[in-house]
Amino acid sequence: MNFSVLMSIYYKEKADYLESCLESLANQTQKATEWVIVQDGPIGKDLQMVIDKYKSLGNNIIDVKLEKNQGLGLALREGIMHCNYEIVARMDTDDIARKDRFEIQLKFLLENNLDVCSSHIKEFEEDPSKIIAERKVPLSHNEIIKYQKKRSAFNHMAVMFKKESVLSAGNYKHCPLMEDDMLWVDMILNGAICGNINDYLVFARTNQAMIVRRGGFSYFKKYRKARKQIYKTGYISYFQYFKTNFIQFFICIMPGFMRKLIFFKFLHKKK
Repeated sequence: MNFSVLMSIYYKEKADYLESCLESLANQTQKATEWVIVQDGPIGKDLQMVIDKYKSLGNNIIDVKLEKNQGLGLALREGIMHCNYEIVARMDTDDIARKDRFEIQLKFLLENNLDVCSSHIKEFEEDPSKIIAERKVPLSHNEIIKYQKKRSAFNHMAVMFKKESVLSAGNYKHCPLMEDDMLWVDMILNGAICGNINDYLVFARTNQAMIVRRGGFSYFKKYRKARKQIYKTGYISYFQYFKTNFIQFFICIMPGFMRKLIFFKFLHKKK
């Protein structure tokens, strides 16, 4: 079965993180036919050297180079147009795929005739053998539809979807903080059939210091703007829009250590 992997990278990412990511793709039990890597603006010599290394090792890498940084949503919007196959797996360039991720996920997507699926993730900072948290997602189609009204029902870096289902729903859009949520809402409203795998197929890199800093009124304004885009689709009610904004406002203004506590206690289960 031919399928693509879709990634986006920009200049602030680290070369050793990218190398770990690409190595995990190269070692899959079922390898992707192509890797589509969108360079969201100039990425610098070190990152380019890693990409060139994996090209030289025989991996079919399609470089998509954008002149200026456009943000994740628009970068992926462009990237999916360069994917040559109907099945597309998303991957973040600082995460690590379990070696059997694609084998398991491709079988699950096809056997259940799904348009989109993901899995749970385990989170780490530097060493993937030292898990600090995990994020579980709802499994069934109906559970996903309900959960998506308040939080993302998929782990974006662990998603696999059908290209035509994404395009018919309008493709990725510019929606900072919620590029993925916006797409899932559009796909659900367009009739997509969803499911998630009850397993941990991706090791996702996280940063506790970033969680502490993820606050303030400017961050809240970005969050509110993204939720408003989702509200305008009609997928959520005004009450649901107001409720999530109300909760997020207090999370943003609280001290960083409290925000970290909520993240690991309620949003991502700390190991």
